[in-house]
Amino acid sequence: MLGPESDGRRPTQGERGPGYPGEPMDKYQVLYQLNPGALGVNLVVEEMETKVKRVIKQVECMDDHQASQALEEISSLYLCLVMEFNKLSFQEVIEDKRKAKEIIDSKWMQNVLGQVLDALEYLHHLDIIHRNLKPSNIILVSSDHCKLQDLSSNVLMTNKAKWNIRAEEDPFHKSWMAPEALNFSFSQKSDIWSLGCIILDMTSCSFMDSTEAMYLRKSLRQSPGSLETVLKTMEEKQIPDAETFGNLLPGMLQIDPSDRITIKDVVHITFLSGSFKSSCISLTLYRETVPASITDMLLEGNVASILDPRRGCTHSSQASVVPRDRALRPWSSERSLPCLPVPAEVMQNFSGWPEVQFRAMKRLLKMPADQLGLPWRPELVEVVVTTMQLHDRVLDIQLCACSLLLHLLGQAMVHHPEAKALCNQAITSAVLSALWSYPEEESLLVLVYSLLAITTTQESQSESESVSEELQNAGLLEHILEHLNSSLESRDVCVSGLGLLWALLLDGIIVNKAPLEKVPDLISQVLATYPADGEMAEASCGVFWLLSLLGCIKEQQFEQVVALLLQSIRLCQNRVLLVNNAYRGLASLVEVSELAAFKVVVQEEGGSGLSLIKETYQLHKDDPEVVENVGMLLVHLASYEEILPELVSSSMKALVQEIKERFTSSLVSDRSAFSKPGLPPGGSPQPGCTASGGLEQMIAWN
Repeated sequence: MLGPESDGRRPTQGERGPGYPGEPMDKYQVLYQLNPGALGVNLVVEEMETKVKRVIKQVECMDDHQASQALEEISSLYLCLVMEFNKLSFQEVIEDKRKAKEIIDSKWMQNVLGQVLDALEYLHHLDIIHRNLKPSNIILVSSDHCKLQDLSSNVLMTNKAKWNIRAEEDPFHKSWMAPEALNFSFSQKSDIWSLGCIILDMTSCSFMDSTEAMYLRKSLRQSPGSLETVLKTMEEKQIPDAETFGNLLPGMLQIDPSDRITIKDVVHITFLSGSFKSSCISLTLYRETVPASITDMLLEGNVASILDPRRGCTHSSQASVVPRDRALRPWSSERSLPCLPVPAEVMQNFSGWPEVQFRAMKRLLKMPADQLGLPWRPELVEVVVTTMQLHDRVLDIQLCACSLLLHLLGQAMVHHPEAKALCNQAITSAVLSALWSYPEEESLLVLVYSLLAITTTQESQSESESVSEELQNAGLLEHILEHLNSSLESRDVCVSGLGLLWALLLDGIIVNKAPLEKVPDLISQVLATYPADGEMAEASCGVFWLLSLLGCIKEQQFEQVVALLLQSIRLCQNRVLLVNNAYRGLASLVEVSELAAFKVVVQEEGGSGLSLIKETYQLHKDDPEVVENVGMLLVHLASYEEILPELVSSSMKALVQEIKERFTSSLVSDRSAFSKPGLPPGGSPQPGCTASGGLEQMIAWN
């Protein structure tokens, strides 16, 4: 378990901070000082109200710049890490056994080692490095319960002046560092080295004194061969689990970090291949799996219902097959759920086995819609979302669950709008959690982007605004733009990213417009990378239209955007959605910029925008929405006196007359296509210019 609590504060001017015994600091009373470290002062304090004892590690930053950097990780000028106070740590256990020349109890060691591996595996899963792992930083909160504490800041741990002190002036307490850490290089493998040193100390404390152990740890940085002698001595003295440690430690204490094993390897060697036992959460991820043949048998029929206690199972001979972790299940035995497909029932009954969940979801993905109960099955969605939450550290589960949700929601949410509120918040939370856990996993990123686009656009207006704002505050806009820029070679990332960007912009509530200034240039790069991709062009036109309505396209970008919109229309005139959004975007830009209007009418390679308008009208003249969008563009073009001669010389008068005769009521009164809930009207004419007035002006012009 992880144990630190951060309570960083910036001392006011003239305040010395907790540097001296007995000196009060806000709610803490300093009792005494522990051994100082190179990075700061360690103090035992007492909360004045509760009388609870804690440890405060106070670190003074070298300058304001370092303080600002450290603030992003922990605190500011003085970093005050408030941690639990416990008299016992692994260090005291090791020293006591060393003095008595006794072997540490093997069952106790397996138990606490499982807890340490659980905590460290979780940190590494989050891409967090402890950087300061040593026996004194593993505290005992009870006789058989430990916690990791005192994680170190990256900014401070790469401060050369303090680091040299840390490495050289206190060799005993700082001898747990990996070789590369002396050169200011840290990785998860650095933690593996430190953990290897801790295990080595715990297994050798009965026959090595503290000085010998310190020199051994330091010598391993240059000569790993010295480890062989110690491992041989462990076998000779019949240290419990010597064989397991003999297989484990050489892999953990490799000088080259790339040669070192990972935390998952440590778990495999000790608790799977070896004889160690522990009930820690992370270890269940690597336990013995249910054979595929058994899982398939469960998925085929009624075995799950036989084992389900909710259905009155009385067969004692099968009781051992029921999952051991029933307490972890979110489904209450008193709750009556509608009859689910067999694979979903298996998922409920074997919730703690990720391999069963994975195969069950694979089976669900292959089932016909009628067997799944589509078009809408909220209870099935609930089962899948719960599985994602239970197994958030298993990538395959997250990928398969997102695929299944996409399959279910893609068919369901349009048909049952009243059911959307039942699952959208839970889905959004689950898929966001998956995205943050695996931010660089491209296949998962594409699925999450697609799911969030669906859930965001299918909400009611008020709900959509809330969800969109929540997603923006979570940093999703920046995440999309970052990956559009870094993953241009991935078509799927670009398409799904643009789709989600469109969904976030649709309600018109933008938390921070600054990041959106990059979008036109990014889309230009995307379209240049995929010049003949109709789906990409369609997604781009939708985003351009919304950006134009929101005023997020700079004047110097108008010509570039107009050219891209015209190019997209030429590419895919058969895509009605693309055509509508492109003409909406053009109308919005032309309304506010004569420069954009000239860009539309000027003859360029591929023809002018006016000839393109004629082509579009002929192709879609029976589609009122397309004709209205084309007509609104013409209205805004006609509002500029300098543009009117170009319109007439291009024989647009006859086209305009036909549009007016066929769609007068629409053009005069209905401009709903140019606005969305929460967005300003993008197609409203300039002051003094109505749609019908603009057309009349064109028709009457000589």
